[in-house]
Amino acid sequence: MHTITSDHEGHSVPTSIEQQQVKGLLRTFIALRHRNFRLFWFGQMISLIGTWMQSIGQAWLVLTLTHSALLLGVVGALQFLPVLILTLFGGVLADRLPKRTMLLCTQSFALLQAAVLWILVATGQVQIWHVMVLASLLGLTNSLDMPTRQAFVVEMVGREDLPNAIALNSSLFNMARVLGPGLGGLIIAWLGVAPLFLLNAISFIAVIVGLALIDTTKLYSHNTLPGAKQIAAKQPVAKQTTWQSLREGLAYIARTPSALMVIVVIGAISLFGINFNVILPLFATEVLNSGPQGFGF
Repeated sequence: MHTITSDHEGHSVPTSIEQQQVKGLLRTFIALRHRNFRLFWFGQMISLIGTWMQSIGQAWLVLTLTHSALLLGVVGALQFLPVLILTLFGGVLADRLPKRTMLLCTQSFALLQAAVLWILVATGQVQIWHVMVLASLLGLTNSLDMPTRQAFVVEMVGREDLPNAIALNSSLFNMARVLGPGLGGLIIAWLGVAPLFLLNAISFIAVIVGLALIDTTKLYSHNTLPGAKQIAAKQPVAKQTTWQSLREGLAYIARTPSALMVIVVIGAISLFGINFNVILPLFATEVLNSGPQGFGF
């Protein structure tokens, strides 16, 4: 049982156990104490829901246009192959260029991609090759956006709160993965597939505004992170080319078993476990005899 103690005036004061519980709850969201991260995180909350809505909208659109499982896979491959192949280069660029500026560019381009797709669908002009081209362009955009976004988190919260920020981002991603498709399925059944692309385009405004409001003077640069100056003093680094940086990163992975194991496991899961969502619309219609509501949920 919890005990309640009193001060000399007879007022109840919380026990140490209760204080620890409150502190534990606060630590769950401790990374949000950084204003820059709050702006980015809440913007991402809206944007990611829109992204998942577009994801199921695009799959449903391809199935509606082609009724082909093969083309569902082709469109998925066109969108995710650039991420697989070019993310390493994106990470190198993220280390060389201002991350906030890069994210403003990638998020703006993703907004434009969604808006173009909405116009094509809403006007009835969309063809499968339009979807293929736009999916490829989105993949190229994501190959720059994903590593930059992950690296930018360090600059927003510093190394001390980085584990919590990563956990909050992961929770946000999975929450959006549940809400986005569910809402998207209902919207397809009610209004059709076109509004999903419009809503996704609008959702990018939230994260773009958040990025624009970030105070760059409060970012943790490489020189202000704990221990950075000491490391730089001991190990002065000459300026490297993009290829040299890429080779250095690959060499580090090769000689670090723990990093290599993480990459192998994630790669295997991504290759063999996550790809089921490509055929979900076909499974929903052909096997479950379900409409867009069932597909979304």
